[in-house]
Amino acid sequence: MAPKTPNKPAELLSDLESIRALLGDDFQDTSAAGEALDPDTIPLLSDIIEPAPAAPTGTAVANESREPSVRSAFRSLAERHIDHELRTAANLILQEVIDDFVPQIEAELKRRLESRLDRLIRAPRS
Repeated sequence: MAPKTPNKPAELLSDLESIRALLGDDFQDTSAAGEALDPDTIPLLSDIIEPAPAAPTGTAVANESREPSVRSAFRSLAERHIDHELRTAANLILQEVIDDFVPQIEAELKRRLESRLDRLIRAPRS
C-alpha cells in the first residue's frame, strides 16, 4: 500500500509536527541542537567501515598472468569483428558491381545468342 502524500502544506506541517512529537523532547529545539553539534565529533566513513584485507599474493600473480590472455582474447575478438565487417563490406561491393554489370552482360549474351542463331539458320543442311 502506497503512503498517502499530503496535498496541502498545512497537512504536511501537521505531519511533521506529529513526527516531532513522536520523537520526544530530544528534538524539540532544533536550533539549539545545531549549535551544540561539534563537527569534530561526527564520525567519518573511514572510521566506521574497515578497509578490505589485501589480496593474497597468489591472486595478484594470477591476475597479472591472466591480464595478457584477456588482452589477447579481446584483441582476437576485435580482429574477428573487423574481419567480419570487412568481409561484409567486400560482399556488398561485389554485389553492387554485379548489379551494375548485369544489364551489360545480359545484352552481350543476347547479342551473341542472336548471332549464333543467325549462323545456325543460314548454314546449309547437309
